[in-house]
Amino acid sequence: MSSIASRKLFALAVAMALPATASAQEVPTIDTEDASLGSASVGSGRVHPSVGLNVRNGDFARGNYDDDAADLDRLPVHLQLGFAAELHRNAADEADVYLVFNSSNGVHAPVSAERASPRAWYESNNALAVVVTPAENFQTGIVYTIKTSPNGVSSSTHELSLTSALGGGAALGSLSPTAVVTWRPKGGRGLFTQIGIEPAIDLTRQDDGPALSFPALAGVGWDDFYDAGSGNAPYGSIGAAYSHPIEMAGAKWQFRAEALAVVRSDRLRRLGGPDAEHGTVVPLATISLRIAY
Repeated sequence: MSSIASRKLFALAVAMALPATASAQEVPTIDTEDASLGSASVGSGRVHPSVGLNVRNGDFARGNYDDDAADLDRLPVHLQLGFAAELHRNAADEADVYLVFNSSNGVHAPVSAERASPRAWYESNNALAVVVTPAENFQTGIVYTIKTSPNGVSSSTHELSLTSALGGGAALGSLSPTAVVTWRPKGGRGLFTQIGIEPAIDLTRQDDGPALSFPALAGVGWDDFYDAGSGNAPYGSIGAAYSHPIEMAGAKWQFRAEALAVVRSDRLRRLGGPDAEHGTVVPLATISLRIAY
């Protein structure tokens, strides 16, 4: 056997002995608070489970006080479980229709008003969506979210949302714009509209490396969406986030640290009882870790 043939045979044997590297791809994710679209890096396959954990200094939904003021007194922690399942692939064998589910469950140090057991489990938001990719770097979907309170401190609501996101590295796509329209068929009224952007700066030359981004949102609750008598109430937020992807144990890990300033209209900041957060500008910080396969 020639030396060249021997080297080829040895290279083939090594390649067969090494484990195959899963090809990376992006699948859609759903935020259970506002139904906005995001993405997660995953491996091969057609069903992609994910687990997430985050710690916040407070809990606000669309700029509105949601049981925890902006301090560390009650330290809300949220556990998220979800999946993205491919329902259809196009002619190029790329997934273009997904079924996406996300369940976010919040616990905190309960107060005396939270008497039902389990007292610490105050929030369970569950979103189911069908997301399609009608064009390259553009996704849109229909989301149905049921928001409940296991310890009974809040009332239940149902939300139906139309959500869209644009990606890509050129022109408008580099800003990662998102848009959401939400209507409540149960537990409320009115409409909510929201637009957002999150331009990012890669901190290394890696395709999937650490990045610094600058999330910004603007939203309006129309016709008493937030509460009876709230009318048309706008809010906005702006801040910075650091994200760091890690590939380990066959999974894609994503660490993210985010700091936001939430700016609220007079109508919005006045909602809630005496224990609510009534500041016009609210500082919010979140540290999260997500694992996706």
